[in-house]
Amino acid sequence: METLQLLGTALGLGALAGINLYLTVFVAGLAIQQQWIALAPQYADLQVLGHPTIVAVAGVLYCLQFFADKVPWVDSLWDLVHSVIRPVGGAFLAIKTLGSVNPAFDVTVALLAGGVALSTHGLKAGARLVANASPEPFSNIALSVTEDVAVVGGLLLLQTHPILALIAVVLLVAAIFYLGPKIARAVRVKLWLAWRKLNTPAGAAHLVPDLPKILPSDADILLHSIKPPGSATIKWAAKCIAAGSRRVKANASGYLVALEQEQGRLHFVGKGWFRTTAQTLELEGYKTAHESKFLSENLVLYSVDRRPKEVFFFERAQRHLVARLAEDLRGSLDLASRHSKKEEPPQEPSAAPAGA
Repeated sequence: METLQLLGTALGLGALAGINLYLTVFVAGLAIQQQWIALAPQYADLQVLGHPTIVAVAGVLYCLQFFADKVPWVDSLWDLVHSVIRPVGGAFLAIKTLGSVNPAFDVTVALLAGGVALSTHGLKAGARLVANASPEPFSNIALSVTEDVAVVGGLLLLQTHPILALIAVVLLVAAIFYLGPKIARAVRVKLWLAWRKLNTPAGAAHLVPDLPKILPSDADILLHSIKPPGSATIKWAAKCIAAGSRRVKANASGYLVALEQEQGRLHFVGKGWFRTTAQTLELEGYKTAHESKFLSENLVLYSVDRRPKEVFFFERAQRHLVARLAEDLRGSLDLASRHSKKEEPPQEPSAAPAGA
C-alpha cells in the first residue's frame, strides 16, 4: 500500500508539473514552509521545496506564466519553451518524492513521471493551439484558470488520497493516448494555417479567373471509387481541410469535388495520417455560407433541420476562391431544390365531407 501511495504521489506531481510546473512547486513549497501540511517520513526529501529561495523563484516564475498564459500565441510560445523544462521538472519532483528507496525503482518512476509530465504538457499545449485559432482572449483566460484550479485541486488530492490520485493519473494518460491522434491532427492543421497566414502579405488574396478542375492521381482514384457510374466530369475540385462531422473525418486534408452532372451533391476525397477517406455528401435542404476566420477562410454547409454541419478550411489567401465556391454551390442547391419540387407528385384533393 505504501508503495502505491508513493507511486501515486510521484506520478501525480509529474502530471501536475506538465500542466503548470511553477504553480505546483510554489503551492507545494508554500504549504510545506508554512506548515499547512505535515510531510510523512517517506516524503522527507520534499522538504526542500519549502526553502524560501525555491518558493520565491517558483512564485516569480508563476507570476510570469500567469500573464503569458492568457495572451493568445504568447501562451503557445511559452509552452514551446517549456517542452523540456516541464518533463524534467516532473521527473525531479518524482525523485524527491521517492527519496532513496531503491535506485532502480527510483529511475523507473522518474522516467514514468517524466513521460506523464510530457503527456499532460502535450495536452495543454495542443488545447492552447486549438484555442488560438480565434483571436479573442476569453478562451485562453478560461483555460488558464481551469488549469490553475486543476493543479491546486490535484495537490489537495495527492495530500489526502494518493491512491485515488494514481487512478486519476492512469485514466488521464489513457485518455490522452486515445485522444492524442485527434489532438495532433488538429494541432497540425492550426500550425499549417498559421504558417500560411504568416507567409501571406497583409491584404493579399489570389484572384480566381476559373475554378480549379484538376485532381492528383491518388485523389482521382478515390473519387472514381465513390462517384456514380457514367462519364461524369469534374466541375471543380478545391483543395481544403475538413473540420469533421459524422460523415467526414476531422482534420483530413483532401479535395472537395463537384461534378457537372450532379446537383445538390459533393464529394470529399482525401487522407489522414494512416488511411484515406472518400465520402459523398448529399446536400438536399442545405444552405451554404462563406465565413472569414482568424486563420482560415471557411466554406460552411449547414441545414436548419440539424443535419450534420460541414465546414471546410481554406488558407486566408484563397478568399476569392471560397467566395466563388459558395456562389456556385448556392446556384447548384437552388437548382436541385427546384427540380425536387417539380418531381413531387400533385396532392390529391381531399374528399368533401358527407352531407355537404
